Amino acid sequence: MVDVSLLVAGAVLLAGIVILVALRGRRRDIDATAESAVTTGSIPVMPDGEPDSAATLAATEAVGDAMIDAGFSGTTVRRALEDIARVNGLPSSQVLVFPTALLVSARGEGHHRTGAITSGERRLLLAQVDELQRTVDAARKGVLGPDSTVRRIQDIRAMAPPYGRVLRVLGYVVLCAALAVLLGSSWTGVALSAALGVIVGTVLLVAERLPSGYGALLTVGMAFVVALAVFLLLRAGLGSGILAALIAPLVVLLPGVLLTTAALELSMGQMISGAGRLAAGGWQLVLLAAGIVTAGAIAGVPDFDFTENPEALGPAAPWIAVVLFGVGIAVHQCVPRRSILWMLLVLAMAYAAQVLGAALVGGVLSAFVGALVVVPVTALVAQQPRGPAALVSFMPAFWLLVPGALGLVGVTDLLTGDTNGLNSIVATLSTMVAIALGVLAGSVVSNRMERPVL
Repeated sequence: MVDVSLLVAGAVLLAGIVILVALRGRRRDIDATAESAVTTGSIPVMPDGEPDSAATLAATEAVGDAMIDAGFSGTTVRRALEDIARVNGLPSSQVLVFPTALLVSARGEGHHRTGAITSGERRLLLAQVDELQRTVDAARKGVLGPDSTVRRIQDIRAMAPPYGRVLRVLGYVVLCAALAVLLGSSWTGVALSAALGVIVGTVLLVAERLPSGYGALLTVGMAFVVALAVFLLLRAGLGSGILAALIAPLVVLLPGVLLTTAALELSMGQMISGAGRLAAGGWQLVLLAAGIVTAGAIAGVPDFDFTENPEALGPAAPWIAVVLFGVGIAVHQCVPRRSILWMLLVLAMAYAAQVLGAALVGGVLSAFVGALVVVPVTALVAQQPRGPAALVSFMPAFWLLVPGALGLVGVTDLLTGDTNGLNSIVATLSTMVAIALGVLAGSVVSNRMERPVL
């Protein structure tokens, strides 16, 4: 008998391809969009007619700083800044990009200015990322001059969230409940995930206003509270169907995208940046695991097992959950309203590709299939007049793969003395490599569309 989920996945993937192919001709006019959205400026020159290296340096620093905060890979940032410098008359400029720092040397004939800034201390919301991508597209094509670019970056950083705090918390509650369904939770586990999502979502909004130095304490604290609640309810006899509530409320804290970007950068020869992101992602897992282990010690829970069963609530439940997950992410992470339907299309195609990949080539390689499909899909969506920037739809799609969840389980097992946790860590590393290879393969297509994702 044919699996209904496979039929649905195939139909969703085919429908998505038909929609994107049919709309492929409706390319977004980057220059026109930029001209209507920002104040353009001519290339700055000194009184003697030479390029203004100081203004170009300031623009590249502002753009690079914002792109690092948005989560772009070092390679994408470097290429964008080199394009901006070249279009402003400094073709020999050199750029070094690190996860927390940026070095720019604006060079031309007879010109040489170098600047260094720290970065990566403030994450941008997805609405800001979308506007940033439009600004970068305009600046690297010469539509925006350096002074206008700097002002536009300042405006983006000052943008107010498009959704209120209460609505953003509710969005987080919805995405937690939806992810619990995708992780095979019972109805009790779904309800528990939603309840814990209220707490974690509120803390996350408060954390946006706190210095980055409090991040580690908040991560451990939220993991402790979530795990303690789950373990106490396990001891009360609610059953293993609530275990998904240990992961779902912490999904935004899981470093899946960070670890995947690290693997991607290492694959592209960016050793320092890739190793730095890998270390940061691993440390984030250790912090989360420390909170869980502490809660387990207090609650007295000796063992727990994560068993993913996406159809525990029926074959239609995961597909409904994908839509709700997308809506929750859109509200909590502030996706522009005009882009929500496009993002839902990307999520549906990502999940469909993952389901088909799991059936055809197995669980780990399904991550490769998902990445291979998602990268060109996000590039096509970004070309639509109302489509979001590629990274805006890319990040929620990859949260569905949750490679960080596997790593969290493995690190937790190791901290509790269970050497079987090595199996989970190996599975996480394999998933990261599979995703990175999928992104590299998908980038061959997406780069031809002038829409790099990471």
